[in-house]
Amino acid sequence: MGAVIDKRPQAHISTQRQTSYRMRKALRGAATTLVLLGGSVLFIIPLVFMVSTSLKATRQIAKFPPELIPNPWIWQNYPDVFIYAPMHKYFLNTMILVIPSVVGAVVTSSLAAYAFARLRAPGKNLVFMVLLSTMMLPGVVTLIPTYILFAKINWVGTFRPLVIPALAGSAFYIFLLRQFFMTIPMELEDAALIDGCSRFRTWFSIILPLAKPVLATVTVFAFMGAWNDYMGPLIYLSNKLQYTMSLGLQVFTREHGTEWGLMMAASTMMVAPVILIFFFAQKNFVQGITMTGLKG
Repeated sequence: MGAVIDKRPQAHISTQRQTSYRMRKALRGAATTLVLLGGSVLFIIPLVFMVSTSLKATRQIAKFPPELIPNPWIWQNYPDVFIYAPMHKYFLNTMILVIPSVVGAVVTSSLAAYAFARLRAPGKNLVFMVLLSTMMLPGVVTLIPTYILFAKINWVGTFRPLVIPALAGSAFYIFLLRQFFMTIPMELEDAALIDGCSRFRTWFSIILPLAKPVLATVTVFAFMGAWNDYMGPLIYLSNKLQYTMSLGLQVFTREHGTEWGLMMAASTMMVAPVILIFFFAQKNFVQGITMTGLKG
């Protein structure tokens, strides 16, 4: 009769190794969480300080050491901003630029991306490479020729140089959408075409509903780009009644920079829409970035 091998020591060693692995994994996770929390606190402190200052009286702002919590809360700073500057007009002017930018990103860019991802045409890849090459060209290189062109057609001093090009889409958004569209199975589109759907109907009813994450991504990018744009309005807009939020905030800072409560209230009004749109779209935004492979 053969000798009986006792496997209990090996099982005990295996259990110890599994326990040790779980502990190391838990410690790494805890360390990563602490580092991320620490970084989040460092990034959020200026935002909290800005909002806190916007709710303080001037005498409390000048206190040292500074107090984080206002006492009392001065909500009047926000209505006073509209007395010293036409912020509502700046907001409407900004939306005139934001809406075409979002439409161009979602509609025009997605149509172009669908064509590059799905349709067959001679030289399609070459055209796509030329499109991508425009992303490598700095905007300052074409700034003067573009300004001369718009001046020749009498667009300077109007919103048209900022609205019309935005409606044509963007090479970056086309690239981002194309990468996502290529991950959608062709079988879904083939089934729709067999059922009689046109290309446009397939794009609208099949592709876009499946591309919600990347559409949220390009919407956030387009909104932030148009909302925070300073150089474009500065170059093409000359009338103060046409100023956007970014230009209006710069003018407000120059004229009322010593009134910290008002300035921080105006800055909070500038930042709040961007934070809100990212807060509501963050899940789809992160998913869209992940699935398109965009990093950095």
